[in-house]
Amino acid sequence: MGNKVNISDEVVEMAKLAKAMGHPVRLYILQKLSQMNACCYSGDLVDELPVGRSTLSQHLKELKYAGLIQGEIEPPYIKYCLNKENWENAKSMFHRLFDESETI
Repeated sequence: MGNKVNISDEVVEMAKLAKAMGHPVRLYILQKLSQMNACCYSGDLVDELPVGRSTLSQHLKELKYAGLIQGEIEPPYIKYCLNKENWENAKSMFHRLFDESETI
């Protein structure tokens, strides 16, 4: 058998992020929050997307679990924003992944 390679923590983190971004609705949410450079309420998103509230809630939960967004409760609503620090880290990691001159 050949030599086994250690998988870096960064590769594991990228896999977690890629899984969270692995659905068109989640990518739409990230794109919208990124372009807005602001927060929005889940009720606004449910009006735009072809999914129900409970499905949207699951997508937001996945993005939040991955650390890409954060939610702030403003009763009776929840306002969602990009987690800017984690978003910048994710962009940097994926940039390095696609930069052929660097190894991860």
